[in-house]
Amino acid sequence: MAIYIDDHTQVLIQGITGNQGTFHARQMVQYGTKVAAGVSPGKGGQKIDYIPVYNSVAEAIEHHAIDASILFVPAAFAKDGAFEAIAAGVKVLVLLPEHIPVHDAMAIVSYAKSKGTTVIGPNTFGLASSGKCKIGIPPNRYFVPGPVGVVARSGTLSYEIVGAMAAAGIGTTTVVGLGGDRVVGLNFIDVLAEFEKDAETKAIVLVGEIGGTAEEEAAAYIKAHITKPVVAYLAGKSAPPGKRMGHAGAIIERGMGTFEGKVRALNAAGVEVASLSFEVPELVQKALNR
Repeated sequence: MAIYIDDHTQVLIQGITGNQGTFHARQMVQYGTKVAAGVSPGKGGQKIDYIPVYNSVAEAIEHHAIDASILFVPAAFAKDGAFEAIAAGVKVLVLLPEHIPVHDAMAIVSYAKSKGTTVIGPNTFGLASSGKCKIGIPPNRYFVPGPVGVVARSGTLSYEIVGAMAAAGIGTTTVVGLGGDRVVGLNFIDVLAEFEKDAETKAIVLVGEIGGTAEEEAAAYIKAHITKPVVAYLAGKSAPPGKRMGHAGAIIERGMGTFEGKVRALNAAGVEVASLSFEVPELVQKALNR
């Protein structure tokens, strides 16, 4: 099985006629994703390869049964695009843009919850159910089917770790990018709960980083509710306190969110934490063999 998306998911791409939208639409199709349509205001009637382009999400949904949408639009227009998709009934919304204003992100997440829409991001690489569907920008070659679910805050670290696992013969069920912003639609606990229910996911990899308390909260949830083995890797071990390292959430404030504190919490929940990213495949293999 897969979580959030699968081989039946019909995908809409908002901003498909832009350079990034077009490039990644083709990459998604090449992976096997069912890209049903695209949206680009004022460019309705065009086609990107075989993919029809519409002027609005509502117009696209008149012609196609859309399950999920991804935004390839500038941050300033993300709120309008997100609200349009949510209002039209899209159930999974991937917010790729970085630098969406915090108040816009709060409004999007609040509106999505009221309508039952799952938001991935903002500032996410997307998600992939290996061998079934990819919505986002990860490189296709790393996402091969297997028994490990991955939930991550970092995109490049996810590619590195998933790629290393694939090279070691370990594939993935679904890989979910939470996003690196202060306000995001999903947290570790949301995704961990889905992996716990998924019969095909036999082990879980959690890719975290310094800053905030998301990993500590995840550790408490793992201890109480997760029966499957969990392996973690945390970025930011050498980051100085008070300095933001890339992500808006990756900052240590008032002594909270430290690398050491997160490792202690995860270890106390029975989670093995890799010291280096390339150690993850070995730890995962050991967990699968238990």
